[in-house]
Amino acid sequence: MSRPNCPQCHYPLTACLCSSIEPMTVSTELIVLQDPSEVGHAKNSVRLMALVIPETRVYVGESPDDFKSLRQYLDGCTKPIYLVYPSDNSSDVMQTQLENQVVLLFLDGTWRKAYKLLQLNPWLQGYPALHLDLESASNYKIRKASRADSLSTLEAAAMMLKSIEPELKVSPLTNALEAMVQQRIQSMPADVRKRYES
Repeated sequence: MSRPNCPQCHYPLTACLCSSIEPMTVSTELIVLQDPSEVGHAKNSVRLMALVIPETRVYVGESPDDFKSLRQYLDGCTKPIYLVYPSDNSSDVMQTQLENQVVLLFLDGTWRKAYKLLQLNPWLQGYPALHLDLESASNYKIRKASRADSLSTLEAAAMMLKSIEPELKVSPLTNALEAMVQQRIQSMPADVRKRYES
Protein backbone atom coordinates (compact mmCIF):
# COMPACT_ATOMS: atom_id res chain seq x y z
CA MET A 1 0.00 0.00 0.00
CA SER A 2 1.46 3.36 -1.05
CA ARG A 3 1.94 6.16 1.42
CA PRO A 4 -0.52 9.07 1.14
CA ASN A 5 0.96 12.22 -0.38
CA CYS A 6 0.38 15.85 0.56
CA PRO A 7 -1.98 17.36 -2.05
CA GLN A 8 0.06 20.59 -2.11
CA CYS A 9 3.73 19.56 -2.28
CA HIS A 10 3.11 15.94 -3.41
CA TYR A 11 5.69 14.59 -0.98
CA PRO A 12 4.53 11.86 1.45
CA LEU A 13 2.47 13.32 4.30
CA THR A 14 5.15 12.19 6.75
CA ALA A 15 7.70 14.23 4.74
CA CYS A 16 5.52 17.23 3.83
CA LEU A 17 7.61 20.30 2.99
CA CYS A 18 4.82 22.88 2.66
CA SER A 19 5.98 24.84 5.71
CA SER A 20 9.42 25.28 4.07
CA ILE A 21 8.11 26.51 0.70
CA GLU A 22 8.29 30.24 0.05
CA PRO A 23 7.22 30.89 -3.57
CA MET A 24 9.30 33.39 -5.54
CA THR A 25 9.07 35.11 -8.91
CA VAL A 26 12.04 35.42 -11.28
CA SER A 27 12.63 37.14 -14.62
CA THR A 28 14.66 34.25 -15.99
CA GLU A 29 12.68 31.41 -17.56
CA LEU A 30 13.69 27.99 -16.21
CA ILE A 31 13.11 24.88 -18.32
CA VAL A 32 14.12 21.41 -17.16
CA LEU A 33 14.62 18.40 -19.42
CA GLN A 34 14.21 15.55 -16.96
CA ASP A 35 15.32 11.97 -17.37
CA PRO A 36 12.31 9.66 -16.72
CA SER A 37 14.16 7.89 -13.89
CA GLU A 38 14.13 11.13 -11.86
CA VAL A 39 10.35 11.66 -11.87
CA GLY A 40 9.46 9.37 -8.99
CA HIS A 41 12.73 9.80 -7.12
CA ALA A 42 12.10 10.76 -3.50
CA LYS A 43 15.14 13.05 -3.49
CA ASN A 44 14.23 14.82 -6.73
CA SER A 45 15.14 18.52 -6.34
CA VAL A 46 13.22 19.65 -9.46
CA ARG A 47 9.90 18.97 -7.75
CA LEU A 48 11.04 21.27 -4.95
CA MET A 49 12.26 23.88 -7.42
CA ALA A 50 8.89 23.95 -9.18
CA LEU A 51 7.12 24.48 -5.84
CA VAL A 52 9.30 27.50 -5.07
CA ILE A 53 9.23 28.85 -8.67
CA PRO A 54 5.81 27.74 -10.02
CA GLU A 55 6.61 29.01 -13.56
CA THR A 56 9.32 26.35 -13.92
CA ARG A 57 8.61 24.14 -16.96
CA VAL A 58 9.52 20.46 -16.72
CA TYR A 59 9.65 18.17 -19.77
CA VAL A 60 10.22 14.48 -19.14
CA GLY A 61 11.81 12.29 -21.79
CA GLU A 62 14.92 11.03 -23.53
CA SER A 63 14.54 11.22 -27.32
CA PRO A 64 13.98 14.25 -29.59
CA ASP A 65 10.37 13.11 -30.09
CA ASP A 66 9.78 13.38 -26.33
CA PHE A 67 10.74 17.05 -26.51
CA LYS A 68 8.83 17.96 -29.67
CA SER A 69 6.52 20.45 -27.93
CA LEU A 70 9.48 22.02 -26.12
CA ARG A 71 11.39 22.43 -29.38
CA GLN A 72 8.36 24.09 -30.99
CA TYR A 73 8.14 26.48 -28.04
CA LEU A 74 11.85 27.31 -28.19
CA ASP A 75 11.73 27.84 -31.97
CA GLY A 76 9.14 30.57 -31.42
CA CYS A 77 10.89 32.08 -28.39
CA THR A 78 12.26 35.62 -28.78
CA LYS A 79 14.47 35.52 -25.66
CA PRO A 80 18.11 34.34 -25.71
CA ILE A 81 18.33 30.63 -24.84
CA TYR A 82 21.23 29.00 -22.99
CA LEU A 83 22.00 25.42 -22.04
CA VAL A 84 23.40 25.03 -18.52
CA TYR A 85 26.00 22.31 -18.99
CA PRO A 86 29.78 22.37 -18.39
CA SER A 87 31.84 21.47 -21.45
CA ASP A 88 34.93 22.55 -23.38
CA ASN A 89 32.74 25.02 -25.26
CA SER A 90 30.72 26.43 -22.35
CA SER A 91 31.23 29.95 -20.96
CA ASP A 92 31.47 30.93 -17.30
CA VAL A 93 28.18 32.63 -16.47
CA MET A 94 30.03 35.20 -14.32
CA GLN A 95 32.03 36.31 -17.35
CA THR A 96 29.07 36.41 -19.73
CA GLN A 97 26.90 39.48 -20.22
CA LEU A 98 23.31 38.23 -19.93
CA GLU A 99 20.00 40.04 -19.99
CA ASN A 100 17.46 39.36 -17.22
CA GLN A 101 15.00 38.01 -19.78
CA VAL A 102 16.66 34.75 -20.85
CA VAL A 103 15.72 31.09 -21.02
CA LEU A 104 17.91 28.56 -19.19
CA LEU A 105 17.75 24.87 -20.10
CA PHE A 106 18.78 22.35 -17.42
CA LEU A 107 19.37 18.61 -17.84
CA ASP A 108 18.08 16.77 -14.78
CA GLY A 109 19.58 13.40 -13.94
CA THR A 110 22.84 11.83 -12.81
CA TRP A 111 25.93 12.96 -14.76
CA ARG A 112 25.63 9.81 -16.87
CA LYS A 113 21.92 10.40 -17.58
CA ALA A 114 22.44 14.12 -18.30
CA TYR A 115 25.23 13.27 -20.75
CA LYS A 116 22.98 10.69 -22.39
CA LEU A 117 20.21 13.31 -22.75
CA LEU A 118 22.70 15.60 -24.46
CA GLN A 119 23.91 12.87 -26.82
CA LEU A 120 20.38 11.78 -27.74
CA ASN A 121 19.35 15.39 -28.41
CA PRO A 122 22.02 17.00 -30.61
CA TRP A 123 19.65 19.96 -31.19
CA LEU A 124 20.56 21.12 -27.66
CA GLN A 125 24.11 21.80 -28.82
CA GLY A 126 22.76 24.51 -31.08
CA TYR A 127 22.38 26.73 -28.00
CA PRO A 128 25.31 28.46 -26.29
CA ALA A 129 26.28 26.63 -23.10
CA LEU A 130 26.98 28.14 -19.68
CA HIS A 131 28.71 26.72 -16.63
CA LEU A 132 29.25 27.83 -13.04
CA ASP A 133 32.65 28.38 -11.50
CA LEU A 134 32.07 26.37 -8.34
CA GLU A 135 33.79 27.51 -5.17
CA SER A 136 31.65 25.62 -2.66
CA ALA A 137 30.65 21.96 -2.57
CA SER A 138 27.07 20.93 -3.08
CA ASN A 139 24.80 21.00 -0.03
CA TYR A 140 22.81 18.15 -1.54
CA LYS A 141 24.51 15.55 0.63
CA ILE A 142 21.74 12.96 0.53
CA ARG A 143 22.65 11.91 -3.02
CA LYS A 144 26.03 10.55 -3.98
CA ALA A 145 27.72 12.11 -7.00
CA SER A 146 30.65 10.88 -9.05
CA ARG A 147 32.12 14.36 -9.55
CA ALA A 148 33.25 16.97 -7.04
CA ASP A 149 31.57 19.73 -9.07
CA SER A 150 28.14 18.05 -8.95
CA LEU A 151 25.16 20.17 -8.00
CA SER A 152 21.49 19.33 -7.74
CA THR A 153 19.41 20.98 -10.47
CA LEU A 154 17.86 23.25 -7.84
CA GLU A 155 21.29 24.39 -6.64
CA ALA A 156 22.46 25.02 -10.19
CA ALA A 157 19.31 27.06 -10.85
CA ALA A 158 19.80 29.11 -7.67
CA MET A 159 23.42 29.89 -8.56
CA MET A 160 22.58 30.75 -12.17
CA LEU A 161 19.76 33.06 -11.05
CA LYS A 162 22.07 34.79 -8.57
CA SER A 163 24.67 35.28 -11.32
CA ILE A 164 22.13 36.79 -13.70
CA GLU A 165 20.23 38.83 -11.10
CA PRO A 166 22.74 39.64 -8.31
CA GLU A 167 20.11 41.48 -6.25
CA LEU A 168 17.77 38.49 -6.26
CA LYS A 169 17.28 36.61 -2.98
CA VAL A 170 17.57 32.91 -3.77
CA SER A 171 17.15 31.83 -0.14
CA PRO A 172 13.64 30.39 -0.81
CA LEU A 173 15.34 27.80 -3.04
CA THR A 174 18.27 27.03 -0.77
CA ASN A 175 16.13 26.96 2.38
CA ALA A 176 13.68 24.51 0.81
CA LEU A 177 16.54 22.23 -0.24
CA GLU A 178 18.11 22.40 3.21
CA ALA A 179 14.76 21.52 4.79
CA MET A 180 14.43 18.47 2.54
CA VAL A 181 18.01 17.38 3.22
CA GLN A 182 17.59 17.70 6.99
CA GLN A 183 14.27 15.90 6.92
CA ARG A 184 15.74 13.00 4.98
CA ILE A 185 18.72 12.76 7.31
CA GLN A 186 16.50 12.79 10.41
CA SER A 187 14.42 9.93 9.00
CA MET A 188 17.47 7.69 8.59
CA PRO A 189 18.49 5.04 11.15
CA ALA A 190 20.91 6.53 13.70
CA ASP A 191 23.97 4.62 12.43
CA VAL A 192 23.32 5.72 8.83
CA ARG A 193 22.55 9.31 9.88
CA LYS A 194 26.03 9.71 11.42
CA ARG A 195 27.61 9.36 7.97
CA TYR A 196 25.70 12.38 6.69
CA GLU A 197 26.02 14.56 9.78
CA SER A 198 29.81 14.38 9.94
